[in-house]
Amino acid sequence: MSDAEAVFAFLEERGIAFRAASHAPAYTMADCAAVDRTLGALTVKNIFLTTKNQKRCWLCITRPDARFRTADISKQIGSSRLSFAPEEMLFARLRCHGGSASPMGLIFPEAAGVGLIVDAALRGRETLAFHPCDNTRTLAMSGADFFGRFLPAVEVETVDVEIHDFIE
Repeated sequence: MSDAEAVFAFLEERGIAFRAASHAPAYTMADCAAVDRTLGALTVKNIFLTTKNQKRCWLCITRPDARFRTADISKQIGSSRLSFAPEEMLFARLRCHGGSASPMGLIFPEAAGVGLIVDAALRGRETLAFHPCDNTRTLAMSGADFFGRFLPAVEVETVDVEIHDFIE
């Protein structure tokens, strides 16, 4: 079973409704825009972060157009300065490669201890979309199911942050 199929099975076993679409590889948020229209959803931006000593990992999910600074996120969650984690760490913890990072990877045992940083502006969104650890597919589910059913099922530490767009 592929990782994407494992994600779909996980959702089905828990009765979490979703729609899925297959598409050409999507490496950027611009690539996801057409899929968003097809699914009627907002594909979240996923950033895999780690502390300098790489002892703690976080997946940050945010709006696709949000611009943030790791210093702001670090301060809000009370962490030492976060930086982008290497792709090898992303794959080892969430079974994702660059361009396919996703909270769906939190279903796997290797993800134990990975925290989730949530852009508070995502709460209340009607439909959210994610790659199922494969950037040639996208799945959409209600925001209520993601926050109220999926996250409790994966038992992840979740911290909400405010990401204020800024002008450089």
